[in-house]
Amino acid sequence: MRSISFKGLKKTLPSHHSTVAARPQHPTRITHTSASALACLNTNALACAASSRLRFRERERERLGLSLSSTRTSTCLAAVAGESLSSDSVSKRMSQLKEAGKCALIPFIVAGDPDLKTTPKALQALSDGGADIIELGVPYSDPLADGPTIQAAATRALEKQVTLDDVLTMLKEASPNLKAPVVLFTYYNPILKKGINEFCRLAKDAGASGLLVPDLPLEETESIREGCSSNGLELVLLVTPTTPKERMSTIAKASQGFVYLVSLAGVTGTRDSVAGNVENLLKDLQESTDKSVAVGFGVSSAEQAELIKSWGAEGVIVGSALVRQLGESGPPQKGLENMKKLLGELRQVL
Repeated sequence: MRSISFKGLKKTLPSHHSTVAARPQHPTRITHTSASALACLNTNALACAASSRLRFRERERERLGLSLSSTRTSTCLAAVAGESLSSDSVSKRMSQLKEAGKCALIPFIVAGDPDLKTTPKALQALSDGGADIIELGVPYSDPLADGPTIQAAATRALEKQVTLDDVLTMLKEASPNLKAPVVLFTYYNPILKKGINEFCRLAKDAGASGLLVPDLPLEETESIREGCSSNGLELVLLVTPTTPKERMSTIAKASQGFVYLVSLAGVTGTRDSVAGNVENLLKDLQESTDKSVAVGFGVSSAEQAELIKSWGAEGVIVGSALVRQLGESGPPQKGLENMKKLLGELRQVL
């Protein structure tokens, strides 16, 4: 059974859609959710996967009948795999930064906000501006883990009829020029509707390096784990303030790329300060893993990012503050300028 349910567990959609058992394809948008319920959601919102690009490339070499030693082969296969200028996996990039004693800057934006033509420009600006990894959110009608800013951004994108296919097509065109690995952030329903393996294949082909699914319980990740493993994606798992230490350790062992530490029991959004217990949570998590830990949810300023870095975090994730600058500044060009300004402030302290 799913950990989050709705009235009418099974809904038959129109003939051009698939039947989705876990939740309706277009549920009523939730604008108010209790912190305790979201804490429970976040605690269980985990998935895990492991894969290597070598395995993927070998399959493509066999299929295309190409020589392993051919330089031309390498170039061709990079195109087949949808690789960007950064051939790093998420885990490799995080490991390199950790070894260098650097803290990763991980910005988040919503695809299609303020419009789909602006998104590739925003991705390029983030990559050129010093982002180490980029989280790209797929707009969704029921973003349970997200606060008002990201909900509003997703709504604007959906009102412009932006679909998952649109996002993947855009990313495939943009990713070859990006230096930063891209992690797709999407809820489970669009993946289930597309088909797990097909979604993973398309995401990888579009140039994604990782995947984050915030509403999928750890115990239900086997299928998506297999899909990611088969297609060369790393699936990032989340730990929250309410995660018991024993489960925290289990999550850390299973996570790929990095471990995402949610800084608060609630939804995303800008906050005036970072919760005081984050430092202890970070230490507890780092005692159970040697993988990089990135802190997100509620981080909105350079001062907060610098504080989290001083506590020993290997990465800082900033979403709502950047989403607001990009999507709520009026003309798209002004949004890009404001987003880049905030990114520069974050990069300076990290």
